[in-house]
Amino acid sequence: MEDFPYIHRDISWLAFNHRVLQEAKDPSVPLMEKLKFLAIYSSNLNEFFRIRVANHRNLVRLGKKTKKKLEFDPKSVLKEIFKILNDQQLEFSEIFEEQIIPSLKKQSIHLLRRTDLNGEQKEFVENYFKDNLLPFVQPVLLLAGKVKPFLNNAALYLTIFMLDKETNTEEYAIVKIPSDHLPRFVLLPQNGQAKKMIMLDDIVRHNIQSLFPGYDIIDTYSIKLTRDAELYIDDEFSGDLISKIKSSLGKRNVGPASRFVFDREMPMNLLQFLVDNFELNKYDLFPEGRYHNNFDFFQFPDFGYNHLKNTPLPPLPYPPLEEAEDFWGKIKEQDHLIHVPYHSYESVVQFFEKASVDPKVTHIKIVQYRVAKKSRIMNALIEAVKHGKQVSAFIEVKARFDEEANLEWGERLEAAGVSVHYSFPGLKVHAKTALIRREEEGETKLYSYLSTGNFNEDTATIYSDFGLFTADPRLVNEVARLFSFLETVKLPTQTFEHLLVGQFNLRPQLEKYIAQEIKNAKNGKEASITLKLNSLQDMDMIERLYLADQAGVKVNLIVRGICSLIPKVKGYSENISAVSIVDRFLEHARVFIFHNNGKEKIYLSSADWMVRNLSYRIETVFPIYDKEIRKQIRDFIRIQQHDNTKARIIDEFGSNEYRKDKSDLAVRSQLETYFYIKRHMEHSQFDV
Repeated sequence: MEDFPYIHRDISWLAFNHRVLQEAKDPSVPLMEKLKFLAIYSSNLNEFFRIRVANHRNLVRLGKKTKKKLEFDPKSVLKEIFKILNDQQLEFSEIFEEQIIPSLKKQSIHLLRRTDLNGEQKEFVENYFKDNLLPFVQPVLLLAGKVKPFLNNAALYLTIFMLDKETNTEEYAIVKIPSDHLPRFVLLPQNGQAKKMIMLDDIVRHNIQSLFPGYDIIDTYSIKLTRDAELYIDDEFSGDLISKIKSSLGKRNVGPASRFVFDREMPMNLLQFLVDNFELNKYDLFPEGRYHNNFDFFQFPDFGYNHLKNTPLPPLPYPPLEEAEDFWGKIKEQDHLIHVPYHSYESVVQFFEKASVDPKVTHIKIVQYRVAKKSRIMNALIEAVKHGKQVSAFIEVKARFDEEANLEWGERLEAAGVSVHYSFPGLKVHAKTALIRREEEGETKLYSYLSTGNFNEDTATIYSDFGLFTADPRLVNEVARLFSFLETVKLPTQTFEHLLVGQFNLRPQLEKYIAQEIKNAKNGKEASITLKLNSLQDMDMIERLYLADQAGVKVNLIVRGICSLIPKVKGYSENISAVSIVDRFLEHARVFIFHNNGKEKIYLSSADWMVRNLSYRIETVFPIYDKEIRKQIRDFIRIQQHDNTKARIIDEFGSNEYRKDKSDLAVRSQLETYFYIKRHMEHSQFDV
């Protein structure tokens, strides 16, 4: 197929982020959780502009010859992005103003504006400003071509439109809203049961006149500048094209603008003045509502109103390991699967803590991609060195926005005596695996933990991931081979036969499995492919899935985020089904199931089907051999395939229509998964 249906990854990502925004208006979502989804939507969008939009803006500046090598027109993509986002921002404002604010009032929670304040509240706001804000607001009178203050990335500012009292001329000024120093939501003096608060922005607005005594304030408008975080292109393009792009771009200014956010009510003459003064162009401008940095809704006080939050789903213990007298013996007996956050993460932490003090353990090895700020796992590695273990940690320092934290942990580990290995040039190590070497009665035994998610105690409470504990020689020996490569950068002498490993056999083996399903379908045999992914973007793999559909292979997709494949297109993907599930936990597990003529291949993975994962990263995809665990995974996938509450249909329009079926029974897969695990644990039908 030369040309086939394909949605650009960033257009598809916007559809995903819209699914997050949908949660903020879902009647079944508790009020405080709706505010959280507004925050998540805004936080996602902020990173999107710093990385993806900044990337497109830089690509627009390329020479014509280099742009011809791209598979898309960056200018067209930018226009489509802005068109979609303009509609989403209007929807965001409508949700907040017309739904969230009235719902808060019904709960006697009032978010006041300065025009709503009574005398006592005005006095409080004025005193709060003098006592807390005055040192940080940094008022500056803007003079065309002469005064252009530097705008910090993602910092909030107010622009002031005013008249000079003496000359009666229009003037402009700017002040900072110091939300980086103070709470965004400030509680006002309480009278009675009602909870009243005001946003920091409006405290500054109320006190603007005191900062400019020689002027009459006409109005104020909020602005924010998002700066380019980095030109992250190494994950997407071939080596030759990377060098051409970097050469074409030449030296860039440090952190150029990627988005100038402004209040859509701002008068055109003020906006034009700011555009000229800060040297912006049309691709920088992005209108929003009255307030920006809405990820600050993470800070919104809940007043202890638990009835306005999700019903708690406390992580369920995994007794076979957490309560085991012989931890290693249990793993040696059989493989164990945990499914966080439904299961507790305690068994993973114990894997390291027990190894750190076990006199029979000689070696501990781990790959760390994103590390928790306070990590018992990292502390266990340090403790292990004190007990004479040889500890090796591969730390990926190119993990976006976690570079600094990862480097800090690397330095702490090195100082403690851990052998620390860092990133490869041009490659990210995205594998999620650990290995324990133990001397048992004169022989060496290996134990491994393989996961779809990071070794991160914080994200394990909100990211939905699978983790496998195993002593199966077929797997642990190949994990040891992977660590040997990571530590020595020497190619292994033996191939990987069970693990699929990025840079070795991952892409070719996936291609082989798809080809086998196509062959089986053409021979009249049952054939199917089921994929659960975060992202599906790789054009070659998408083309193969289209060919599979045309051959009669049933292709079922559960894709949380980017899905560049378009289902239900005549002649290409008529029988491909694709849904996305967005709910209280972040769907993060990757599962690949190939029917294989009845001898199913079931894999769990750290890898999405994106160019970066399949071509430019070290990933691990691990097979599931244990009969009972295979059944559990099929059940988990089946539950998600029957979700008719939080599943949205993926289509070419990004319409995010909720999936419905003929059943009158509401199926919300994350809740069903939790109670599936709980039922089986309580009835001891299998060990959990």
